Amino acid sequence: MVGGRDLGRRFGWLWGSYAVSAYGSGLGFGALPLIAVLVLDASVLQVSVLSAVGPAVGALIALPLGPWVEFRRKRPVMIAMDFTRFAAMLTIPVAYATGRLSFAQLLIVAAVVAAAKIVFGAASGAYLKSLVRREDLLVANARFESTTWSSIAIGPPLGGAAIGLFGPVITVVADALSYLLSALGVMAIGGGEQAPERSGKPGLRAADVLEGWRHLLTHRGLRALYLNQLLVSGSIMATEPVLAVLMLRDLGFAPWQYALAFAAPCVGGLIGSRLAPRVVARYGQQRVLQLFGAFRAVWLIGLALVHPGVSGLAIVILIELAIIVGMSLYNPVLATYRLENTPDDLVTRTLSAWSIGSGVTIAALGALSGLLASLTGPRTVLVVAGLLVLLSPLLLPQGRDASGPVSPRSGDSPTARPTLGSARRT
Repeated sequence: MVGGRDLGRRFGWLWGSYAVSAYGSGLGFGALPLIAVLVLDASVLQVSVLSAVGPAVGALIALPLGPWVEFRRKRPVMIAMDFTRFAAMLTIPVAYATGRLSFAQLLIVAAVVAAAKIVFGAASGAYLKSLVRREDLLVANARFESTTWSSIAIGPPLGGAAIGLFGPVITVVADALSYLLSALGVMAIGGGEQAPERSGKPGLRAADVLEGWRHLLTHRGLRALYLNQLLVSGSIMATEPVLAVLMLRDLGFAPWQYALAFAAPCVGGLIGSRLAPRVVARYGQQRVLQLFGAFRAVWLIGLALVHPGVSGLAIVILIELAIIVGMSLYNPVLATYRLENTPDDLVTRTLSAWSIGSGVTIAALGALSGLLASLTGPRTVLVVAGLLVLLSPLLLPQGRDASGPVSPRSGDSPTARPTLGSARRT
């Protein structure tokens, strides 16, 4: 059984640390906007600013950190980012308890946590590549993917119940503690880690900051997958607040029905992620990326058909289920291909560039969707976003465009540069 492969004790600690952090984030999902509304009586504009500006500023903070992390040991960086997030999140309940909580503090915390998340993700991707064998990358990424979807399915409902019982900051405390436990888990991995060697002059250079984007945009397969991902993730995320307004305000769904519409389909994430290694083993990496890259894109426009009642709720659940199954099967394959086709001394900068570009795109499309919804209504946004996503399969790599070679780097052997057709994805 491919999915049941033993990846070793050290990977087990890394996976466990990720799971603790993911479930903590699931419990704290939407906690900062909720606190802004319930505690600070923030306006709609302020909540929108908190959701968009915080991550955007975080991306700017993370921008120069990619090259800095690239040439340092990754595990200490991961531990430091977990402690940073723990400390930042913990300031909120402390300020709440002392009556000093402010909207500016929420903005600062959102930016710091967003920056630390980008840096942690880039460092952990590079660390994973050194921790497991190349043929095990897909299995490892599939396990992370399944954990992500299970935390989304379980965390927000439990977090909502906890807020009702214990108050608005309880989930922030849980989220903060999850980062502390994650840091301790990463520390428990143990083992030596060789410091990366750097050729050329020391110090941060402008070329270092842009090197990740250069690799993404000059590698044929990665360029196509990157542009496709920007369009798909940006369009899907842009519809979430609009769909919330449509369902909760215009169509009269209860909050628990809205929560059910997004929690129940996450079961599909467990299904897709567990199937990913087997599907790739049978059909090959390239066909899976092309097929499921298109499969996840055809459903979004159906959300424009949602209407009141049980049948309308069922439409949302079924559409979200189809999207999530496609995403959860596609994502670990994409993550593996990205690692396989990036030289070791570029992994951190490439993953940072990917995350920063995604965050900025999501923020920009989210702002545009809010403006369009205010002018024309929520359904128009759902139609436009659905049509945009329908165009995304045209950006997927086709034929030989999917197998652009990894640029030679110091220390790489020619045989270590996989292509989409030959390598086992993610």
